Amino acid sequence: MHYISVILVGLVAVEHLYILVLEMFLWHRPRTLKIFGIPKEEGELLKVMAANQGLYNGFLAVGLFWGLLHPNELLGQQIQIFFLSCVVVAALYGGFTVKKSIWGVQGVPAILALLAVLFVN
Repeated sequence: MHYISVILVGLVAVEHLYILVLEMFLWHRPRTLKIFGIPKEEGELLKVMAANQGLYNGFLAVGLFWGLLHPNELLGQQIQIFFLSCVVVAALYGGFTVKKSIWGVQGVPAILALLAVLFVN
């Protein structure tokens, strides 16, 4: 059962690495702007902000990987709980302020991973 939480946390971490790549390195591409619902004209104006946001998503991903790889399992679990909680809060805020689909794309996977870490381990 422990593998379920590892897989779910790993998926959330990979998702946030993917968001980092989109926001920091692929922001100028039409497909990326479409994913985020940003018109091309606004994309250039938001480029620096998106890169900054991507960096924060990278911090979340690295924190989750750190929790998964930490040699002390209990401390690793606590690290995972902290970073998954950060993702949930960010998804809630993003869903209210930016786009409701953030709840499903980022919030639901993070909540499932958090529940798995709390109750499956």
